Amino acid sequence: MVQSRHPFFEARTHGFVRTAAATPVVHVADPVSNGNAHEALIRKAAEEGVDLLVFPELSLSAYAIDDLHMQSALLEAVEDQIARLCALTEQFDLVAIVGAPLRHGDSLFNCAVVLAGGEVLGVVPKSYLPNYREYYEKRWFAPAASRTEDAITLNGERVDFAPGLVFEAVNRPGFIFAVEICEDFWAPTPPSTRAAMAGARILCNLSASNIVIGKSDDRALMCASQSARTLSAYVFAASGWGESTTDLAWDGQAMIHELGVKLAEGERFSMESHLTIADVDVDRIGLDRLRNGTFADCARLEGETAVIVPFEASEGPQEGAMGDVIRPLDRFPFVPDDAARLDQDCFEAFNIQVQGLMRRMTATGAQTLVIGVSGGLDSTQALLVACRAFDRLEIPRSGILAYTMPGFATSDGTKSNAWALMKALGVSGHEIDIRPAAAAMLEGIGHPYAKGEPVYDITFENVQAGLRTDYLFRLANHNNGFVLGTGDLSELALGWCTYGVGDHMSHYNVNGGVAKTLIRHLIRWVADKAVVGAGASPTLHAILATEISPELVPAGADGKIQSTEGTVGPYALNDFFLFYISRYGMNPSKVAYLAHQAWSDAARGLWPVGMPDDEKVAYDLEVIRFWLRKFLIRFFQTSQFKRSAVPNGPKVVTGGSLSPRGDWRAPSDSSARVWLEELDGNLPPVTLSRVQ
Repeated sequence: MVQSRHPFFEARTHGFVRTAAATPVVHVADPVSNGNAHEALIRKAAEEGVDLLVFPELSLSAYAIDDLHMQSALLEAVEDQIARLCALTEQFDLVAIVGAPLRHGDSLFNCAVVLAGGEVLGVVPKSYLPNYREYYEKRWFAPAASRTEDAITLNGERVDFAPGLVFEAVNRPGFIFAVEICEDFWAPTPPSTRAAMAGARILCNLSASNIVIGKSDDRALMCASQSARTLSAYVFAASGWGESTTDLAWDGQAMIHELGVKLAEGERFSMESHLTIADVDVDRIGLDRLRNGTFADCARLEGETAVIVPFEASEGPQEGAMGDVIRPLDRFPFVPDDAARLDQDCFEAFNIQVQGLMRRMTATGAQTLVIGVSGGLDSTQALLVACRAFDRLEIPRSGILAYTMPGFATSDGTKSNAWALMKALGVSGHEIDIRPAAAAMLEGIGHPYAKGEPVYDITFENVQAGLRTDYLFRLANHNNGFVLGTGDLSELALGWCTYGVGDHMSHYNVNGGVAKTLIRHLIRWVADKAVVGAGASPTLHAILATEISPELVPAGADGKIQSTEGTVGPYALNDFFLFYISRYGMNPSKVAYLAHQAWSDAARGLWPVGMPDDEKVAYDLEVIRFWLRKFLIRFFQTSQFKRSAVPNGPKVVTGGSLSPRGDWRAPSDSSARVWLEELDGNLPPVTLSRVQ
């Protein structure tokens, strides 16, 4: 028994359903031995806290037994094992779906039998029977459409017997699943498609698909595709070791996909029974369907009324340390862990930015653009994009008018990096010292700084930020060009920009759809690939190593410079919050749970390729909660007015546009109260770095 702990630390609390694809060792035409293998895996699944367990096709009899399927003794033995396993589900409190040949009237059907709570919940017959190449199923089985009624007597009870049954947990919102069998999956219109439109969020496939070269890739592609197209999770379990190899071979492929992404994959060609386990986020699936009007429209037009089979699912604590979620969970959702995928994402992101800028330049006929270069990450990325756009349009880089504009707190390091970058890239580099103009403005408005008092308030900061942008716009007028913006997606989410004539505004902003955590990798990718020439690479790496700072306030007596992340929080956390809240609309408490799972234990060691050591940090729940509250206030309450007036710029990352013309439309005068109350009401009253 798992010790009681706060519900916050339970995966089930946050809409996760632990699913498993079972790969038992097969015993040919031996239901008793197969039943033993099933029992062992059911017991193991229960120990792992599994809610839904899917076995392969005809798992109780074996698939490749041909005419032995027509033997009465074997069919009776299968039914005996169903009764045995049915009782086991009451003891271990999970749903098990087993494969079995079952008689109904004068026909034999290839079936999936759904067991839970000591009962047979329902039986799903196979709809499409393959009868080509190596398959001869119509020799033994009848298709689902040939049944004479929608009920079957099994284990002494009359239960639903039909394709497309939808099984729904009455006590676990979103735990809704449906079943199809092998060939059903390969049909042009799989039964699971209609089941998904009827509300099923987890689609299960009991398969006995034999293996030939390349077929595993086909199955994986189809599982990913079906889960993406139906906005669902897809659990696939195929027969493995022990099946008859008279004419065929088996690999026991097992996979779990969610919304097109692979969550787990089992070992193929294993000679031992095993489970492939992943936590499916049925809450996330529901939120995605909520946002996808096409799915709802299709369900209304093409969907059919399904038979809903209710059941009660386990609600208690799951086994495992601290209720850890079992699924891939990126600390950096905008930055993939896989090196090949990261390279592809950087290629696509950079070229989306470049093409957006190229189109704006051709539309305006511009031959020049103006950009402020601070020596920081964002202006560096925008300048790199500009260089590539000019190269592709065959316009000399001298048309890029780059200005470094030192203020009261500009450091020698960032200024020298800015100049080194401009020279290495071959753009027209210039410097305008804004301090005299800023001092005059501060004096004109009667600011204490003009009287020698060290008052570094928001006015002091924004005078500098505003003057820089004002200079850039007037320079654009003077040189018949336009201002290229540099602010990124993360800053827009936090409102970390000076509104109006400040870094909030430009004629076109290529970074507005790129998260800060991704910008670091884009710069590194450009440097390593020498996309704009190799000469700038050393400077780019120096910029990457510089602490993020607006450099608007002079360093303190201790020499510490103004820290952006010290004010708004770590961008790693803020980007994590942004992804799950803007992309899916998740409750803040769930976002906190996911962040705690992803960040609290540095021993997990899941770092994006090339991540600097100084970014490999961990955050406990207390820190996560503190910065998430700050994020919620900034995102929902204080910053929307800035996002309601953002300049044009291309959307780059999935769900990552905060433009009022794109993914995000919201009132500028909203309150963050409902999100703060949800967070505070569902987290433990006392947060600890590690929960014992």
